[in-house]
Amino acid sequence: MGAQLEFWFDFASTYSYLSAMRIEDEAARCGVSVSWHPFLLGPIFAEQGWATSPFSLYPAKGRYMWRDMERLCDERGLPLHRPEPFPQNSLKAARLALAVDAQTDRTAFCRAVFSAEFGEGHDISQDSVLTECLRKADLPAESLALAADPAIKAALFEQGARAKALDLFGAPSFVVESEVFWGDDRLDAALSYASAL
Repeated sequence: MGAQLEFWFDFASTYSYLSAMRIEDEAARCGVSVSWHPFLLGPIFAEQGWATSPFSLYPAKGRYMWRDMERLCDERGLPLHRPEPFPQNSLKAARLALAVDAQTDRTAFCRAVFSAEFGEGHDISQDSVLTECLRKADLPAESLALAADPAIKAALFEQGARAKALDLFGAPSFVVESEVFWGDDRLDAALSYASAL
């Protein structure tokens, strides 16, 4: 693979689900490698004065988003089950994703989490759900304990600091050599930019 694309996502993000389920295939076709970067949007939203997702703060925007997700998931053959509550608490899932070193394992785990959350409507803050995601990714269930590891907690904090340094304000975001593309609908543009380097 040539150029690399950084995929920045929050597990609570609906549109990150769409990107997570297609990014590896699309990137492979373009000869681009992908590195997966979980982070938390909550602190970024808080700095903008939002206590929760704008899809929850603004009902019309939320209604539009869910209808848009229905259309896009139907078009792409993806299941969609709205999880309750929304947005989900993605803290533990994000820590676990960072605890997985190998990108192939991280990819498998992250896709399992997104599928459990938006494909099946499960609560990803629950240990039982995350344990099943680890199993589906062929990772040991004992890995769940890593979510409490101080080094992993610090690593997620550092991810947030880096996201802020990159001026990320939403998810999914794609970064190619400091060039930022925001939104699932910009994935193709990000891959095109990366493949041209």
